[in-house]
Amino acid sequence: MASLNRVFLIGRLVADPQLQHTQSGTPFTRFRIAVNTPYRDRSGNWQEDTLFIDVVLWGEAADRAVSRFNKGTRVLVEGRLRQSTWETEEGERRSRIEVRADRVVALDPRRESEENIEDIDDIEF
Repeated sequence: MASLNRVFLIGRLVADPQLQHTQSGTPFTRFRIAVNTPYRDRSGNWQEDTLFIDVVLWGEAADRAVSRFNKGTRVLVEGRLRQSTWETEEGERRSRIEVRADRVVALDPRRESEENIEDIDDIEF
């Protein structure tokens, strides 16, 4: 049976991404985006629900993202959901769902005027 695992999100970075490296030296970064979903409540008033999503990038893409995106940058993230698991120092098992990004596009119009030499708004990962 076929399966599908594809995610498209638009949100804003809630903090500056930080470059990290695995023990083998592979660069990666994790950042969180806030995705807002407007809806009408029972009284007919507009409300907004905010969902915070973890995104992870690997390799050279992580290095590029750290140098080009910062807190508040509005981005489109395309990727797939992935579950990561680990064990705490106390021996407890933990897990989280995150997006393994394949593509990140900056949606801030000001970036186009600032970056007229090199087109970085569409970064393929």
